[in-house]
Amino acid sequence: MTVPLVDWLRAQDDETLAALLRLRPDLAVPPPADVTVLATRAGIRASVHRASDDLDTVALAVLEALVVADADRVAAERAEIARLLGPDVTAAALDAALAALQARALVWGDEAGLRVVPAARDVVPAYPGNLGRRAGGPAASSELPGLLAGLPPEERRVLDALIAGPPIGRSRSAAEPDSPVGRLLAKGLLIRLDTETVELPQQVGIALRGDRPMGRIEATPPPLSTRERPVSQVDGTAGGAAMELLRRVERLVELWGTAPPTVLRSGGLGVRDLRRTARELETDEAGAALIVEVALAADLLGQSDSPNPDWLPTTAADAWSASGIEQRWVALARAWLELPRLPGLVGRRDDADRPINALSETLRRPVAPRDRKRVLAALADLPPGTAVTTPEALGDLLAWRAPRRGGRLRDEIVRWTLEEGTLIGVVALDALAEPGRALLAAAPGENGPVVAALRAVLPEPVDTVLLQADLTAVAPGPLVTALARELQLMADVESAGGATVYRFSEASVRRALDSGRSVTDLKDLLEAKSSTPVPQALTYLIEDVGRRHGRLRGGVASAFLRSDDEVLLSEVLAHPETAALELRRIAPTVAVSPAPLAELLDGLRAAGFSPAAEDASGGVLDLGPRGARTDPRRPRNRAVLADPSEERIDAVVAKMRAGDALAAARRGAGNALPANGSSHTLATLQEAARAQRQVWIGYVDGHGVQGERVLAPLTVGGGIVEGRDAVDGEVYRLPLHRITRIALIES
Repeated sequence: MTVPLVDWLRAQDDETLAALLRLRPDLAVPPPADVTVLATRAGIRASVHRASDDLDTVALAVLEALVVADADRVAAERAEIARLLGPDVTAAALDAALAALQARALVWGDEAGLRVVPAARDVVPAYPGNLGRRAGGPAASSELPGLLAGLPPEERRVLDALIAGPPIGRSRSAAEPDSPVGRLLAKGLLIRLDTETVELPQQVGIALRGDRPMGRIEATPPPLSTRERPVSQVDGTAGGAAMELLRRVERLVELWGTAPPTVLRSGGLGVRDLRRTARELETDEAGAALIVEVALAADLLGQSDSPNPDWLPTTAADAWSASGIEQRWVALARAWLELPRLPGLVGRRDDADRPINALSETLRRPVAPRDRKRVLAALADLPPGTAVTTPEALGDLLAWRAPRRGGRLRDEIVRWTLEEGTLIGVVALDALAEPGRALLAAAPGENGPVVAALRAVLPEPVDTVLLQADLTAVAPGPLVTALARELQLMADVESAGGATVYRFSEASVRRALDSGRSVTDLKDLLEAKSSTPVPQALTYLIEDVGRRHGRLRGGVASAFLRSDDEVLLSEVLAHPETAALELRRIAPTVAVSPAPLAELLDGLRAAGFSPAAEDASGGVLDLGPRGARTDPRRPRNRAVLADPSEERIDAVVAKMRAGDALAAARRGAGNALPANGSSHTLATLQEAARAQRQVWIGYVDGHGVQGERVLAPLTVGGGIVEGRDAVDGEVYRLPLHRITRIALIES
């Protein structure tokens, strides 16, 4: 007789329980108190559904066969399951499927008796194996083969129509005793559901199907059509895509920093703004949608803090721009891999027939990272340089591996992942590139291997450019970070690719001078970093812009100080305590300071002066405190789905074992008696210490919370018992007056 699930789980070792929690992490939240709680959770319908999502076609067929055999009610023999599955499922495939089901605690037992959790009946189709319900009478008797063999052709045609499934049929002649359906009902080979609906009994369907009682089962995965490509070509193409991604994101930050698009009332990015962004980034709308989504996920973009917010670059974008090429790409690639959204939906219409915009909440799909990683993992299973011929072929393989995953967008998610991965630089030519392979294998926060993989596929950074007479500079490869930053300051990117072309113009040179560079700095840099002589036209351009630059100057002042008394103003400027205010005289009666007005007035008052604030009209301005203010908006809490760590799993298993031990000790204690005074408690503890026995104790701690513990008393005296806990092995001290119930544990 098969033991209950809880006893089967309790008999497993710690490694098996830990593997179960890894496969079904929802069972560990919150940590179960003991194995009994674990077994209860393992049979909950929602948890069984989640656990079944990772099963392949054969494992689901085995689960279906177990339900057909009523293994949720009585034990089923392995031989019976093999007979139901037929010749399509080999013994090795059946063993592997049963091992997968047992590892998830969906099935337990041995060959002589297999059981399945009752909730499995809710996971399989309404008619498992496309078979009807069991019936009594002739359908369940040994006479069934003879009855079927002697059926007239018209009655056999009725049964043949129901063999493939579903086993339900409708016929107006069901109420006519002389009709073929009526005669089959009379023979017990059909079950009447209502006046026009009949059902083919399970036993009849199995008998008619011959050696395949559950029909044909696709027991082997569909072949995946592939083609071989040179590994260097795949990695080189991915490296080029990575560089192009970085260029486009940098352009996006620059574009939205100067002309930010408005956040729609419903959230998201407007269609016109997306089209404009696509034109500026030199890509299509789908590519632009992916780029802005990834930039937002990487925290390079955000909404401005205003009543009518805009999409703006964040301060993190500046730090990102200052980092190295590899670090910048890893930040974007990891943001895409973990993106809980589907950018591929942009441009479609939702269930309410409204357009789906980029950056809108309609794109949110919490399971998107899981599905994206499944596609990439399938590519990672192929040798380097091996590409899939079509997304459909890869989709068919994934559908066989997990038929319940993906939903109605399963095939499109495969195509989107390949297209998006190609733009990101993870996939190239429909094969997984080495940086993508490293990204998929790296743990969260482990960027070293990914950086190294990308560095290996990128051309070596160069520190020189080729200056040409048409006011352009050609970078024959990726530039070192410092040179790239300086060149982007003094020139504009005209075209990007394997060799980037920069164009110098009056506006670009002025931009460099505005940043604090001098004419000499620009000329010296170009002379030092150019492999060709600096063209005379470029020298003239820099010198001409430099002659006109800075003849008019503007500055910043947060506050001014004026006085009709020039002597008083001179006294203020000469006072040693006003030096920190950085006052600068710009007229006999006016001085300016970069300090805020309130800070300026406080500093002057601290120095012994009595200034007053004034508004634009010259009237006195009240700067008294108005009270503290706070931002009423709160950041949204984002749930992070993560697999439990090995340490946490081990702790949960240890806690369950401890809970089982405590429950066993409680049962061994029998009926624990109230601690009738300190003398009774003391006598019981002394007897346990003398006989080296364990004692079950119920107590109340210092906060009034009840607890229990199993102790092997070591010393008893002074109103304190000191003993070793039978569950965790630690030594505890417990005051006798806090013990409420006590009993010796029977050995």
